[in-house]
Amino acid sequence: MRTQPGQTDPALIRNFCIIAHIDHGKSTLADRMLQITGVVDDRSMRAQYLDRMDIERERGITIKSQAVRLPWDGHVLNMIDTPGHVDFTYEVSRSLQACEGAILLVDAAQGIEAQTLANLYLAMNADLHIIPVLNKIDLPAAQPEKFAEELAGLIGCEPSDVLRVSGKTGEGVRELLDHVVASVPAPVGKADAAARALIFDSVYDTYRGVVTYVRVIDGHLSKRERILMMSTSATHETLEIGVISPEPKPSELGLGVGEVGYLITGVKDVRQSRVGDTVTSAAKPAGEMLAGYEHPKPMVFSGLYPIDGDEYPELREALDKLQLNDAALVYEPETSAALGFGFRVGFLGLLHMEIVRERLEREFGLSLISTAPNVVYRVIMEDGSEHTVTNPSEFPSGGKIAQVFEPVTKSTILAPAEFIGAIMEICQGRRGQLKGMDYLSEDRVEIRYELPLGEIIFDFFDQLKSRTRGYASLDYEPAGEAEADLVKVDILLQGEAVDAFSAIVHKDKAYGYGVDMAKKLRELIPRQQFEVPIQAAIGARVIARENIRAIRKDVLAKCYGGDISRKRKLLEKQKEGKKRMKMVGRVEVPQEAFVAALSTDSSADKSKR
Repeated sequence: MRTQPGQTDPALIRNFCIIAHIDHGKSTLADRMLQITGVVDDRSMRAQYLDRMDIERERGITIKSQAVRLPWDGHVLNMIDTPGHVDFTYEVSRSLQACEGAILLVDAAQGIEAQTLANLYLAMNADLHIIPVLNKIDLPAAQPEKFAEELAGLIGCEPSDVLRVSGKTGEGVRELLDHVVASVPAPVGKADAAARALIFDSVYDTYRGVVTYVRVIDGHLSKRERILMMSTSATHETLEIGVISPEPKPSELGLGVGEVGYLITGVKDVRQSRVGDTVTSAAKPAGEMLAGYEHPKPMVFSGLYPIDGDEYPELREALDKLQLNDAALVYEPETSAALGFGFRVGFLGLLHMEIVRERLEREFGLSLISTAPNVVYRVIMEDGSEHTVTNPSEFPSGGKIAQVFEPVTKSTILAPAEFIGAIMEICQGRRGQLKGMDYLSEDRVEIRYELPLGEIIFDFFDQLKSRTRGYASLDYEPAGEAEADLVKVDILLQGEAVDAFSAIVHKDKAYGYGVDMAKKLRELIPRQQFEVPIQAAIGARVIARENIRAIRKDVLAKCYGGDISRKRKLLEKQKEGKKRMKMVGRVEVPQEAFVAALSTDSSADKSKR
C-alpha cells in the first residue's frame, strides 16, 4: 500500500477503544497509558486526564468519548476512552465505528455487570477484536481467578487469555499495550482511492468554529484542500488538520488511511458537520458514503423552559451548539400556557437529561425549568384516528379512546443470587414480565424482564440499588410497544387545568399521583385573597382535592365593643368582596413552585448511582 512521504504506514497503526461498566476504571487505565507512552509528563498529569468537562470530573463519570494518539514500540496507537453509563451507549457505538479492536475492562472485585454485557455485544456486532482485561487486581477484595472464568465463558477464550492490570499502580499496562500491538488488526483501506473519512464526533469552539473528529478509511485528507460533506453537499476548505496527542497537534502532512484526527474549516454553522457523515475531497469525490450508524431514538422527553422568557433565543442557540457535541439530542419548540415559550427535548435517559440541563446552565449561563419526564405514547381513538403523544397536553381529551400503547424495554439485571426475591418483587410492582433467568456462576444470576419504559425512568434504579445493597446492575434496550391502561391526570387550580403539572400514568397509580401533587402544591402555592381549591382529575372526574385557605383581613379590628349586628354586617360585606374576587381572580403560582413541583433532580440523581 503506497502512502504519502512522511505519512504513517497503516500497518503500524492500531485503533482501539476501552469499553466497560461505569466506575470500572476506564479513565484511570487511560491515565496510565498516557503516562507510560510519554505523551503526558508527570508535571502535567492529573486524574481523569481525558475527562475535560467539570461535570465529568466532579461526578467521576465519563460523558464524552475522547480520542488520543499514543506512540508505542514504533507503532501508533489511537485510543478512544468511552462512557460506561447506559444513557451514553450511543457515544460507545460511534466510537466502535472508528476502531478495529476493543479492550473489555471488568472490575476484578465486582465482576461482569449489565452494561459490560451490553457494550460487549455492541463490539461483537461491529466485528471488533475483543481483548478481555481484569482491572483493579491490587484491591484486597479482587477475585481475578473467579471473574477470569466468567469472562472466558462469555467471550469463548481460556481464563489464562484474560489479562490482569491495575490502572492505579500501572501493573500489567505495558503488557496490555504490547498485546494491543500484537493482536489488534491494522486498519485496511485504499490509499489511492478517493478520500473517505467518517465523522465520529464534533465540538464547537467559540473562536475557531466547528472542530470535526474523523477516522480516515480511504485516501488522504490534506491541509488547504476543499472538502465535501456528502450528506449535506456543503463544501469547505480545511484550515487546519492534525492529530490529538492528547492536545491538538496540527500536521502539515494531513491524515492518511487508518488515522484518527481532527479538522477545522472555520465553519460557524453547527448543522453543517453532522456526526455519522462522510467527508471526501471536493475535487475528486467518492462514489458512495460510508455506512454511518443508526440515529439514536430518544427514550425520554421533557420540556425545557427559561425562567426568564427573554432568554428563549439564547436557549435555542445553546441547544444548537450542544447538539453538535451531543448528536443524541433532539428538540423542537413548544409553548405552555403556564411556562411560556420553550423546547420539547428528547433524551436517551434520565442521567442524559440531567447532564444536558446542567451543561446548558453552566456553559451558557441559563436558568431553566424542566418539566416531569415523559415517554412517547401512541393513542388510537374509537373513530380510528391515531395520535403520537410526547407531552401530557397532547393527550386527546375529546372522543373515546380505544387503545393506548406505551414503549417497553428488554431489561437485564445482574445481581448476587440471594437478591432474586427482592428483584422480582420490584419488577412485578412495576408491571414487569419475567422473560428468563440464567446463573452466570453459582452465586451470580442474570434476570431478564420486559418492563414499561415509563416505570424505569423515575426511581426504579434507586429502588433496585437499595434493595440489593448496591450489588445489582441494570441495562435496558427498546423492545417495541405494548398496550396499557393509561390515563391523563390533570391538576386544576380554581377549576382551570395547569398543563405543566399534568401527567400520563397507569390507572392503578393515578390516585396516588393526584393526591401527592395536590399536597405538594398546597404547601408550595402561597395563600391568596380567596380560597383556592387544588383538584386532581381524570377527564371530568375529580379524584383528589386540597384547599389553600384564604388570607382574611381583620375587618373587625376597628370595632371594639358595640352591637354584634355591626360586626356581622362588616363580615358579610367582606364575604361578598371575596366571592367577587373568586370569580375574577386568577391564582398566582410563583416560579419557585413550578421549579419545586416539577423538580426531577431527585429521580435523576438516583439513576446515575
